Parts: sequence; C-alpha cells; structure tokens
Amino acid sequence: MGLIILFGLFAGGLICGMPVAFAIGLAAVGGFVYEGLPLFIGFQRVLSGISVFSLLAIPFFIFAGELMMHGGIAGRLVRLASSAVGAMKGGLGVVNVASSMLFGGISGSAVADTSALGSILIPVMKEKGYDPDYAVNVTVTSSVAGVVIPPSHNMILFAVAAGGVSVSKLFIAGVIPGILMCLCLGIVAYAVAVRRGYPAETFPGWKALGVSFIVALPGLMTAIIVVGGVLSGVMTVTESGAFGAIWAILVTTFVYRELTWEGFKTAVVSSVRTTALVMLLVATASAFSYLLTLYRVPDLLANAVTGISDNPIVILLLLNLILLVLGMIMDMAALILICTPIFLPVAVGLGMDPVQFGVVMMMNLGLGLCTPPVGACLFVGCVVGGVRIEHAVKTILPFYAAILVALLLVTYVPAFSMFLPSLME
Repeated sequence: MGLIILFGLFAGGLICGMPVAFAIGLAAVGGFVYEGLPLFIGFQRVLSGISVFSLLAIPFFIFAGELMMHGGIAGRLVRLASSAVGAMKGGLGVVNVASSMLFGGISGSAVADTSALGSILIPVMKEKGYDPDYAVNVTVTSSVAGVVIPPSHNMILFAVAAGGVSVSKLFIAGVIPGILMCLCLGIVAYAVAVRRGYPAETFPGWKALGVSFIVALPGLMTAIIVVGGVLSGVMTVTESGAFGAIWAILVTTFVYRELTWEGFKTAVVSSVRTTALVMLLVATASAFSYLLTLYRVPDLLANAVTGISDNPIVILLLLNLILLVLGMIMDMAALILICTPIFLPVAVGLGMDPVQFGVVMMMNLGLGLCTPPVGACLFVGCVVGGVRIEHAVKTILPFYAAILVALLLVTYVPAFSMFLPSLME
C-alpha cells in the first residue's frame, strides 16, 4: 500500500501539472507520513542529498555553457564545422551535426545546444533551400551529444545517484559513444540530404579551414581545460567547472569581445534558475530514493525483469525500452536521480560496469529530449525553426533510428564506452 501511495501521489502531481520536483517532494512526504516515520529523517535525506561537494560543479558548468551561448563561441564553432565538412552534398546537415558535437562537448547541455546552434543554423539552412523540418530534425537530434560528450552536468548527477561512481571515468567514457552517435546521425543527415537533392557548399580552402580552427581554438580550449583538468588529476570536477567558467568569461569578453553586459546578466539569471531547479530535484529525489529502498523497489524490479527472461541480451533490451519510454514523459534530471538506484543494480547484476550503464542511460534519456510529448529540445527546435511539432515528427524517424543504432552498439559492445576509462587504470 505504501508503494501505491508513493507512486500515486507522484503521478497525481504530474497529471495536475505540478513541477516534477514538487511532485517528488509531495510523494516523499506522503510516504513518510503513511509509514509513520519522523519527518526530520526526510529533512536529513534532503540535506544529505545536496551536501555533496561534486554537485558544486553543476552551477559552474551551467554558467560556462550560458556564457558560451551568449558570447560568440557557438558561431565560431559553426564556421569551423562548415569549413571542414560543408563541401559535402547536403553539407549543412553534416555541419549541423559536427557543430553539435563541438558545442555539446563544451556546453554540456542539449537544450543549450539546440537553442544556440538552432538560432544560427536553422535560418541559414532554410535560406539555402533546405526544408524546415529537415533543419529542425538534424538540430534537435544532434543536440543529444551535449549530454553524452564531456563535460556533462548530467553525468555528475548520475555519479551522485549511483553512490560515488568516478566522474572522470564517466566523462572519458562518453567520448567514443558521443562521436559514434554523431557519426550515425551524420550518415543519416547525408543520406536524407542526397535523397532530397539539397545543394553542397563550396570548400573554402585549407587556409580558410586553418584560420577557422585558430579562431575557434579559444572556445574549444574550454572543454580541453575542464576535461583535461579532471582526467589529469590536477583539478577536482568542481575546481575544473569553476576554472571553465572563468575561462569562458575571459574568452567571450577579451578574446571574442561579444559578451555584453545584458548577455552576462541573462547568463547569470538563466544559470541560477537552472541550478535551483536541479538542486531542488536532487534534494527531493534523495528523500524519494530513501523510500524506494525502504520498499525494496530495486529488488522487486530485478525480480520482475529476470522473471520475464534470464537472457542478459533480452534484459538489457528491456531496460533500454523502459528508459526510453520514461524519457519520453519525464524530465531527464529527475529520471537520473530516481531511476539510477533502481536500474543500476539490475545492470550490474548482469555484469555491466556502472560507468557503461551511465553512458547508456545518458543516451536513452537524451533521446527522450527529442521525442514528444515532453521533449524539451524538440519544442525549442520547432519554435526556432517555425515548424509544427506534428510535422517535424513525421520525418524525424530516420534520425531516431541513428541514435538507436549507436545506443544498441554501446549497450552490447562494452569497448565503445569502457576502452578509454580502462586506460586510466
């Protein structure tokens, strides 16, 4: 009965339109009251959930991403990608994917990727004769790179929810899967562009490519500094996040000189709002997870899944399917905090490394950002592109398939995610 109350209150809050963090908190309070547990235990769980040093890195990463979005870094990365791969047939589609891979590896946010690059590339693609739905679909799906390629603040959330998985290993584990996913998307973008007869851009020459690289290098250094600092052991994740934010301010203010005072204020306000939401989710999800453990939900789920099949291939497929469906209807950060304690033991029981499972979860839930009914990236992309969601979804299936191919490869071939972390041991 307690489990029914817990999930019933949570579902009821969501149905009523309550923010996810408040719905989780309401369910947790209801569970504590029903069980007759002192509420101060719940408050202790809330405080312990956010009293984690590595969580301090999240506001720094978010702030750095906002600064880069308003400071001209995105435009320079687009020019670099256009110089490198724009000469292909339908090259702007591939440029879009390459730009997302570069910018996503700096901002760490899929929504920021969609917003920043979409506002630059979608109008250009439409002007060059690309259909609006194609421009939106490429932009939206390639933005998933932001949650897979390091640095990703969602990886930090997973590390906390998983009980201390190495953030540095999670960061480096996302590199190859992120590139693989973008490669699959690039192939689909090229194939669709050829079928629709989109034009190719003119190769600007090696000199122009070199200049574009040099101009974009200060922005690219943000990711190199952040990730390199963590992997080398010179800085903790939090310290690297702070240094990345400082570097972003210096680059956008003194090198590119495009960060205005209004842009800075907008970045600060947006970062504070996003950070507050994430921390509130972490706090309430900690109390919620305490009740999940009390009701032995991970054990119940493990028994239910293994009751369907004892084949690891089938069980992993079921876990992917569950995460995909949940990602379509719930916020990503909330799902990481709620689902990690539930599904991680099942995956580990099948022999999957927690780091690999973290990457698989990021790819699953990242795809959820591109799917209706609550896909944030899909909504942003459609607004920027002036395309109705129903129209975009009709032609987005090949791009979904590209991400699913990469997801299955990462799920069933551990080397894709575990090769680079193994070199750190």
